[in-house]
Amino acid sequence: MSEARTPLLEQIQSRFGDAILSAREALGQYTIELATERVPEVMRALRDEKPFRFQQLMDVCGIDYLSWGDDEWETEAVTGEGFSRGVTGAGPGRFAWAERPRPAGIRNRFAAVAHLLSIEHNLRLRVRYFAADDGLPVVPSVVDIWGAANWFEREAFDLYGIVFEGHPDLRRILTDYGFIGHPFRKDFPLIGNVEVRYDPEKGRVVYEPVSIEPRVGVPRVVRADARYLQAQNEVAGKN
Repeated sequence: MSEARTPLLEQIQSRFGDAILSAREALGQYTIELATERVPEVMRALRDEKPFRFQQLMDVCGIDYLSWGDDEWETEAVTGEGFSRGVTGAGPGRFAWAERPRPAGIRNRFAAVAHLLSIEHNLRLRVRYFAADDGLPVVPSVVDIWGAANWFEREAFDLYGIVFEGHPDLRRILTDYGFIGHPFRKDFPLIGNVEVRYDPEKGRVVYEPVSIEPRVGVPRVVRADARYLQAQNEVAGKN
């Protein structure tokens, strides 16, 4: 458990003890990691108890940590010219389906994150809790605590495949009913698996193999520009 340095985090750790796996403040944002089996109990207390009063749920989202820390960009061994920073597309989502990355040894791959607001105390809190099983990620639903979680949790289920246990109507909300897979997972190709178009000859929608090649879009990096150099020289001349 990390050391809390703010009154809010100290109160939370004191009140909930070992249910709080970590607590920190960064860039003015308070974040706690919560033991998944304690989510209903702690969330209800955060909503109802006077020191907290987080009565408004702003958002619930999913996270996939499959490629956490990986990078497609060259940083240290690059030249100062051209488009040398980009490397061959082999990162998350940039692959042929047959060559998709297979999760191996990933601990705590899927997480749900709830963003809470206390209007009474003018505070915001970010609460993260991980699914124990990466093959079938399941976390508790908070719909019975905040009704607004209903569509948020459906969205996380649709896009990440995170199952919210206790949700009253957990079904897809953004993708089509017949859609296969979860498009925000890091092992789902960015170009998708199929292309869909209307065929006027057949008079119906048809599904075809994807014709787009996976690639890395490398933005041009302006390292030296005469306009900026002139402005710098003018400023230097005035000084």
